[in-house]
Amino acid sequence: MPEPGLVLTGDDVSMPDRCLMKVAQFFGVPLETVAMRDVEMWESVSPSDFGTTRLLCRADVLLGLLRDFEQSQERRDWWKTSAHSAFVYWDGEVNTLEKLVSILTGHKLTQISREQGPQNLFVTDELDDFCKTMAGLRVGSLSTHDNIVLDSSGAHEKRIDIISTDDGAVFMRFQYEGVPVFLSTSREIIDTDAELVSQNFDVREHFLCAVPLVLYIKWAFPETCWNAPEASACLVIDDPLLKPTHGFVDFQELLSLMKRHTFSTNIAFIPWNWRRSAPEVVRLFKENPGNYSVSVHGCDHTRAEFGSSSQQRLYWKSQQALERMSRHESITGIRHDPVMVFPQGIFSEAAMSALKRTDLIAAVNNDIISADPYPRAITVSDVWDIAVMGYPFPLFTRRYPWEGVENFAFDALLGKPTIAVIHHDYCSDHCVRLVNFIQRLNALKIAPTWRSLGEVVRRSCRQREVSPEVVEVEMYGTELRIENRSEQPKPFLIRRRECEPSAIREIRDGSGPIAWNSLNGHINLKIDLNPAETKMVSIRFHELAGNGCNGDTLPYRLKTMLRRYLCEVRDNYVTTARLRLSGSRRRVES
Repeated sequence: MPEPGLVLTGDDVSMPDRCLMKVAQFFGVPLETVAMRDVEMWESVSPSDFGTTRLLCRADVLLGLLRDFEQSQERRDWWKTSAHSAFVYWDGEVNTLEKLVSILTGHKLTQISREQGPQNLFVTDELDDFCKTMAGLRVGSLSTHDNIVLDSSGAHEKRIDIISTDDGAVFMRFQYEGVPVFLSTSREIIDTDAELVSQNFDVREHFLCAVPLVLYIKWAFPETCWNAPEASACLVIDDPLLKPTHGFVDFQELLSLMKRHTFSTNIAFIPWNWRRSAPEVVRLFKENPGNYSVSVHGCDHTRAEFGSSSQQRLYWKSQQALERMSRHESITGIRHDPVMVFPQGIFSEAAMSALKRTDLIAAVNNDIISADPYPRAITVSDVWDIAVMGYPFPLFTRRYPWEGVENFAFDALLGKPTIAVIHHDYCSDHCVRLVNFIQRLNALKIAPTWRSLGEVVRRSCRQREVSPEVVEVEMYGTELRIENRSEQPKPFLIRRRECEPSAIREIRDGSGPIAWNSLNGHINLKIDLNPAETKMVSIRFHELAGNGCNGDTLPYRLKTMLRRYLCEVRDNYVTTARLRLSGSRRRVES
């Protein structure tokens, strides 16, 4: 059923109004714009025609509308019968806010104040259906200096505070004439077209201009919005050899923690180490595939290994890495996830073009801006997406635990998978910090489903029902595991962004090649699924033409070997000794 949305504007469409429409468009929600002066145009629309209307507007615009109710019973009746809900953001005028809240509650507002300095933010745990993964979160020390707060001590029975600071409420829900009105005291709306200036999006820097609107859109347009069918998760540990211990990682201890606290771990495995896995650790991995998996961590793991501009060289390195992983599999029986994790997080545009022509299905990285001298611009909407698709190859983002559970929760709200990364030193306290972090993730209102890294990529998509019979799906990795979770047979219309469709060799599902077409920068295909049926869709590209670099020099190989052994000495002896000594000093000092 359609879920109409309307941006009600003043005499002109303001910049925040435009930003609001961009956020809605990101989620697949089309919004119409109508000026208040043309109010008769939209009042004439009955709910039986299009369903009740979601209104989005500035505070002064809603104030003008509610004041009109005093003069027009007809308009008041329209509000009661045709308005589904309203999202309102502050226009910057304190008087407007005072008058609007007084009308919404029927009481004079007790106090409005401007924020002074960093504030703690609190998301209510009383509205799980609205707040979803953000429910109950506590976010510390955010700068909210450009916002004002409503004194919580004056809260009315018609008001629920959704997001609060130490001093009062900054996002709240009112009930006016039976219609929910959501009011944000932020005067800014995030611009999803803005270029990212850091290596990843940090919701703590944009909390009030992003979270309230995203929460509202996901709640008010549940059928229209793109949604992820599952909240997948995986923990990645970079670098360890498959030995009983590597630095502070004890694989037997880690396995017992995974089983006790419900999570999975992927080892970003350096292919150079393909002959060096210990039999007892190999057995752990083979006997516990639901807990342990391995991915491809570069090739030799040398400095900026995938940061060069030579596509042919990078293609050869990628193929060499996959060949080594295949050898490791033939020796150990451990299947690897065909996912690239870049050493030191460094990659180039040429690297993404090279990876596309291999059997890898995606890359996973902390940093999303390439190391090229003039990297392409990556926008907020690019990094909000399930994966960054602006490069020739899909790039999934991951985060460190110290970036805050709120960032992982917001990623899940957007539909992104939860991919956390640590190094061995994060386990220096016998994984106490790690377990605390995992427990916080699993305590989110929508707990993640823990899988191998490859399965996280394969199951990452967004979808929506365009009719009761048809499901539209956006694909990201070069493999997609799609499942019909309904009780009816359904066609799934799958599309995927692709800038070079001529490079595609074939597209297959479990039964063989399938037909596809290309249009407007997307490839499109259709598969039919019976109830509870699952299929794997895979895209394969032509190999890269040219000879490339078919080998490394002897000095390079010797230098690589020395680097690998020195890194192990550092992890197993230098770092562990330093951290243990510093821990002993802290205990003595205390």
